[in-house]
Amino acid sequence: MVGTDARTMGVEEEFLLVEPATGATVPAVARVLAEAAGRSLPSGAIVQRELRASQVETATGVCATAGELRSQLAALRQALAEVARRAGVVAVPMGTPPLTRDTTTDPIGGPRFARIDGAYAGVTRDYEACGLHVHVGVPDKDTAVAVVNHVNRWLPTLLALSVNSPLHGGRDTGYGSWRVVQQSRFPGSGLAPYAADHQAWQAEVARLVDYGVLADEDQSFWYARPAPRLPTVEFRIADTAATVDDALLQALLSRALVRTALADLERGREAAAIPPSDAQAAVWAASRYGPRGQAVDLGNRVPASAVVLLHGLLLHTRDALADTGDTDEVRALLSGQPRTGAQLQRDLAKVVGVAGVPRRMALSVGRGLEPSIAGYAGGVTQEGP
Repeated sequence: MVGTDARTMGVEEEFLLVEPATGATVPAVARVLAEAAGRSLPSGAIVQRELRASQVETATGVCATAGELRSQLAALRQALAEVARRAGVVAVPMGTPPLTRDTTTDPIGGPRFARIDGAYAGVTRDYEACGLHVHVGVPDKDTAVAVVNHVNRWLPTLLALSVNSPLHGGRDTGYGSWRVVQQSRFPGSGLAPYAADHQAWQAEVARLVDYGVLADEDQSFWYARPAPRLPTVEFRIADTAATVDDALLQALLSRALVRTALADLERGREAAAIPPSDAQAAVWAASRYGPRGQAVDLGNRVPASAVVLLHGLLLHTRDALADTGDTDEVRALLSGQPRTGAQLQRDLAKVVGVAGVPRRMALSVGRGLEPSIAGYAGGVTQEGP
């Protein structure tokens, strides 16, 4: 997906496949992929299966600019909306399905997914979580590990911006990102442990595989990691994005964090290890409150507000954003009505009920999801994300 140039980036988006009339997920990925076969997509882009047959993933090609990435994201969403319609379902950018069902009888996409599904038993029974993954090019694996050490402290802020999974089991969970709560049940989740180099990283992963808690060396749920098969740092913290704008914002901030980390490494600035209890607290607060409530400042080990940490992230990455010409784009994405995907879902649920939310959130042929749900510069409250 992405080369070794730290200007290059790519995005993977996961979507739920939903029966429009009921709002329930359906194991329709085989039909969707059959409809997608042979369809013209942006250069390097793909549509593929995910862990559950009720999910589908798109991946952009290698992009160097915000405009190029926006174009690919929009084209892929348009294509997916069309092929999903032909398959009799809708593709929905929600981090968790509002209605829970037992997925154990669903077909599994190949032996690797079957191995993962079998290893975790009941943990995966109602697991249909969808995330957004951003890849940013780096020169080599040792650099990738060093960059992960640097970006870890900012990952909860990226999560807070992305929250888009408040509904599950037919109710509002009270969390902005229930997806992250579900993922916390898996070993190898959370912020990655500090590693001195790629050899140390590989040893840590291999040990977890030997323990039997990871299915293979590609399978960890850590929220940033050196991509196992690509020359990239892979950000895995964000809920799947309700809009193209939200996906683009995650990508641009992720790229800026990588470029800032590379600059720090060139100056000899090494990252400090984050205590596991602090990391867990910061991720929990971000998943619970999103961008408007309390948070944990991992750099200073103090309580903070999420909006203050966002301003800190923008200050931290300002040189990198300027260097890639993204400053104005990021400001525009962060302006407007301060509403997250989680709040959008809650607002829709008041009108159409929980079961009706997926149909209203679904990708539609001929348009994207219109509401601007970024914009967190003000309006800090304790009312939830």
